[in-house]
Amino acid sequence: MALEEYRRDMEGCSRCSSCKWVPLSQIKSHRFSQACPSISRYNFHSFAGSGKLMLGLSVLDKRIEVDESVADVVYKCTLCGACDANCKVYRDDIDITEVIEEIRATCVENGQFFAEHQMMIDDLKRENNVFGEPKNARGDWAEGLGLKDANAQKVDVLFHAGCRFSYDDDLLNVIRGAATLIRDAGVDLGIAGKGESCCGGRAFGLGFRGDARNFAEDMAVRVKSSGAKVILTSCADCYGAFKYAYPRMGVDMGVAIMHISEYLGKLAANRKLQFKSRVDKKVTYHDPCHLGRRSEPYAGPWEGNKLLRYASCKRDGRKGGYDAPRELLKSIPGVQLVEMERIREWSWCCGAGGGVWESNEELSDFAARERIEEALTTGADALATSCPWCERNLRDAAESMGAEIEIVDVTELVARSVKGEVTS
Repeated sequence: MALEEYRRDMEGCSRCSSCKWVPLSQIKSHRFSQACPSISRYNFHSFAGSGKLMLGLSVLDKRIEVDESVADVVYKCTLCGACDANCKVYRDDIDITEVIEEIRATCVENGQFFAEHQMMIDDLKRENNVFGEPKNARGDWAEGLGLKDANAQKVDVLFHAGCRFSYDDDLLNVIRGAATLIRDAGVDLGIAGKGESCCGGRAFGLGFRGDARNFAEDMAVRVKSSGAKVILTSCADCYGAFKYAYPRMGVDMGVAIMHISEYLGKLAANRKLQFKSRVDKKVTYHDPCHLGRRSEPYAGPWEGNKLLRYASCKRDGRKGGYDAPRELLKSIPGVQLVEMERIREWSWCCGAGGGVWESNEELSDFAARERIEEALTTGADALATSCPWCERNLRDAAESMGAEIEIVDVTELVARSVKGEVTS
């Protein structure tokens, strides 16, 4: 869809500023009542969801040109979807995040975006990953695990590692542990290894639609050739791309899409995954945006008045992947789950999404530090999440702050118990 198709969304904004705050019924304290990292950091209306709607309308009506100042506003945004979820509590006929995505696509068409984003796209085209690492090394993380090669063999479950897990050495134990848990449960699991490419989700979010579609179509072909019935990923970014960006681009992989937390929960329910030892920790959980708000499937454009949309056609952030990680944590003997103030669809972003991690270290760090501070108020020993981008950014922030809290993936805690490790 083009920006013009969202004219009614932009004209309908009442500038109530609900996009900036957690809904009143959900606020626990003034300290953690803000919803949007961008407006919280820059404190100027243009950086809020409402401000971006006004900016988009001004572009559409040619009151302003698409220039560096426009790009500066729309790309200093983690595209977390908090503004959209909050707005829909009061106005369910406005799709803020879709508007922001269309403004970004317009920026790309006019050559206005950050240099760091061009570097990322160049890396994608050259090495099939967002870091520019050698594509032949993409499957090295699985060395010695004995996983099937989905390029040469048919598999029931295709495990997609994603760019971050494939190349971040600090997170190697997370992805290897996740694959081992699935393998040991007797699942017919395979990986594409060096044949795996980026999901293209980051390219889509930045507005590089053609490049995003290329990666999506490549992924669909690979899934089909593998014979897989399920595509499984430990990366929330990839999961969100498969569930939302792909349908929005008209790409259907034709298989079930599952996040590792969902799949492990299924295995536990069938007693193919059994917890053996206690993990005596007080744990708080951070909802990744792309596993939560941003993973709601795209139901297609709505013709006519959006006030008449069926609930099934409205993405309001409530139908994301919130329960599976929490149920896993509660299943681990010894784990005590304590919640932060902003959770589920009202969760605060870690700061790593929307191209911000690549182009704006200051904003990315600001958001992560805010989340660490919120986690510390719970008295938790560990902050768990289900996304490598969140884990990476939160780890870095916690280290720079000197915060005494362990940052872990939910699957790490599961693995500790399943392996029978003595831990505290």
